[in-house]
Formats: sequence, structure tokens, C-alpha cells
Amino acid sequence: MPRPEVQAPPEIFYNETEARKYTTSSRIIEIQAKISERALELLALPNDGVPRLLLDIGCGSGLSGETLSENGHHWIGYDISESMLNVALEREAEGDLLLADMGQGLGLRPGVVDGAISISAVQWLCYADKSSHEPRMRLKAFFGSLYRCLARGARAVLQLYAENMDQSEMIMMYAMRAGFAGGIVVDWPHSSKARKAYLVLTCGPPSVQSYLPKGKGEDGAMCSEDEESDDDGNQTVGIYDRTRPRKKAKINKNGKGKEWVFKKKEQMRKKGYSVPPDTKYTARKRKAHF
Repeated sequence: MPRPEVQAPPEIFYNETEARKYTTSSRIIEIQAKISERALELLALPNDGVPRLLLDIGCGSGLSGETLSENGHHWIGYDISESMLNVALEREAEGDLLLADMGQGLGLRPGVVDGAISISAVQWLCYADKSSHEPRMRLKAFFGSLYRCLARGARAVLQLYAENMDQSEMIMMYAMRAGFAGGIVVDWPHSSKARKAYLVLTCGPPSVQSYLPKGKGEDGAMCSEDEESDDDGNQTVGIYDRTRPRKKAKINKNGKGKEWVFKKKEQMRKKGYSVPPDTKYTARKRKAHF
């Protein structure tokens, strides 16, 4: 079957029929519980018995939120499917539910959330379901707002099913641009069915050390160094720096940028011509209007 992401927008694909079918499947319930437990484990919350306020992005009918509640935490669930949220209300989910599009950003106050998880939701941002949708801008809005609402040092664990390597790189690029540090943890990298990828992000200044755990291997054991040192496609951990890409120098249509203008003015000065002094406005493109 084709991927759900290419069949219809999430709010249409997860209609009332699909939402109830999804929630009543014993197989899906079991898988969601295991993935949510693993995501909570990767959050690495302090084991002090104090409940935390967590985000469940793409919470659906509240299956992953049940794991958060069972572990004593409070949570806020975001989802774009009204049918899914209606099922969550019928199931009396303990979290606060919000009908919202994560591609438009998370409307929360800065630094109020202690952690965030997302189960199989972030990859939906890579698809343009409307003419107004631009995947790169939606990823930028999502990760920027997620970074702002997290407390410094908090983590976000996003389990996703990227369609290809380009999607993974695009998602990671915009997470790093938002200010996150971290990488991808892959459980069961050599299994086509059990393989799960988790984007583990740490929010905070560059001085914050973001320890990235190892992915799980066979029989529940951690992957050995031999398994991690295979080809790039089988890596269990990918670590990415938080360095922001340098802005490229603006070049006009003729290929003559700011450096060329400074060089040309210096040549004119040497020839004895009267040349205006160099300022921060030199070679800056004029706006079409005031």
C-alpha cells in the first residue's frame, strides 16, 4: 500500500472511520506503546518522582499519551485531525488536547515545556497538501516554535518514517537551524520491519552537552561497535553539530557582488578619481519603495 502521506492530507486521511480503525487495532496499540516507551526513555527525564509537562505532537487518539500518563506526567496533545481528537475525548484521555497544525508553529509561551515526543508525525510536514504549503517554511516554523517553548536543556524525541534520505536531511537541517543539538538514533538498523528512527534533539546553549544514546540491536541489547561501524545506511547514531550555515554573499545578476564593488572603487581611487567613502551601505541593493 502507498504511504498515508501521499494519499491525502492528515486531516482528511484520518477521518472518523480511519480514526476508529486505527485506535481499535491491537497491533497498532502495541506498537504505539512500545515506541512511546522508547521515546520517553530517550527523553532522559530526571528520575526524581516529579511529574513533568510534556508535549505530544501528533497525539492522534491519545495512544502515546497513555504512556505519558502511566509514567506520572502531564501532557498537551497536538493534532490536526478532529476525528482523532474526538476519539481521544471518548477514550477520556488525561491530557489537554489542541486541534492545531504543527506546520504553523506551536503557540506556547517560551520555556514552559519540560520535553516533547512525537510518534510518526513529523514526516507529514515534508508534503505540500495545499498550494499555500511550503515544506521548508513549515519545518522552519515547527522547529523554531518547538525550540522556544522548551525549557533550556530539555529534549525532544521525534520518531519518524522518512520516505528517503533527502527528507531526513531536510528535517535535520531545519532542526539544527532552529538551534537544536543532537542527532538520529536508530533501533534495529538491520531489520526492515522493526527498524525505528528517533530524532533526539536537545534545547539549550552550545555549552550544553547533548549525550546521544545508542540504538537498540538484536534481542533488546544495545548495538555493538562492530554493527555501528558498517556502511552509512546501517548507522545507529548520527550526531550533528549545532553550527549554523554561513550566509552566502549576495551577488547580482552580473555576478558582481560587494567585494567586486570595493575592489573597483579602490582601483578608481588609485587612478585619482573622486570616489565616495566606503560605508555599510556600499553595494547594498536599494528597495523598490520606501
